[in-house]
Amino acid sequence: MTDPTPTTPPTGNAARGGFRRAVLRGLGVVLPPLLTIVVLIWAWNTIESYVLGPIESGVRSLVVYSIEDTLSEAPANSTAITDRRMDGFRFGGTTYVPDTTGRRFFPEYVKNTVDENADRFNVALPPPATARAYWHRYVQLRYLPRTIVVPIFLVAFAGVLYFLGRLFTFGIGSYLLHAFDAAILRIPIVNKVYGGVKQVTDFAFNERDIQVNNVVAVQYPRDGLWSLGFVTGSSLKQLTDHTGEEMLSVLMPTSPMPMTGFTITVRRSETIDMDMTLDEAIQFVVSGGVVVPPGQRMHSTDPKPRPLPGSGVTPAATTAATSSS
Repeated sequence: MTDPTPTTPPTGNAARGGFRRAVLRGLGVVLPPLLTIVVLIWAWNTIESYVLGPIESGVRSLVVYSIEDTLSEAPANSTAITDRRMDGFRFGGTTYVPDTTGRRFFPEYVKNTVDENADRFNVALPPPATARAYWHRYVQLRYLPRTIVVPIFLVAFAGVLYFLGRLFTFGIGSYLLHAFDAAILRIPIVNKVYGGVKQVTDFAFNERDIQVNNVVAVQYPRDGLWSLGFVTGSSLKQLTDHTGEEMLSVLMPTSPMPMTGFTITVRRSETIDMDMTLDEAIQFVVSGGVVVPPGQRMHSTDPKPRPLPGSGVTPAATTAATSSS
């Protein structure tokens, strides 16, 4: 009976390589959801800081202005409070207490409500020092709690976006939008930032500006190198007349940012219609070719491979012919 061949323990370099691969795989699993959460949080913080915050502050100020009951001194017919550690008085059935500055008096129930619910505010916020600050926090607790404000704001914000989208799509709204864009693009420095941002947002959100008909493969930037492109429509009439065949306008996206790219004009006969959706093509470009659609994988488990567009030959038949040769 022979002894089994002893197993050679991994060397230091092999162990470090395995650890590095495991860490990289872990990053590959964790980073996509983590970055998605970070982007969503950043988007919400931006909306909250520049949209919800100012609106909420303005509404709160209006409510405070309409209900604030603050006095700068005790009225002549008020009753002084002598059995309390802090000075105060009763007037019209309401007990008034001074703020920390001692220059304003406000209702005691406002102070008690705010002090009893101090843990509902951001711990980083300093305690209110003036009667006006107490009133603002009282209104936020009583009339504008976040559990009510945020859902109402989201519904109203979505409604406003829908209304603006309908308004500025046709007629006078579209004309005003183009006039506004033209005015902004005449301002130095601002036009550089605004123009770039508008190009990205138009590509990502505006379905009317860039109409993608289908995904094609084109030999670009030279023969022998195949790249994916998005057909945006028929090309210029003069080019079609000159070549004597149909020409296509194709947007060639760049990796890993498909919002930018090059527009080329190519003969239809020099393109291959790809059996891919727009989303699958964008994922392929963004990932640098790593994310391949299931129907386009070389080792697909599909029992009935789809024929290559325009060839009538299945990938399995092509592979078998190559192997037999």
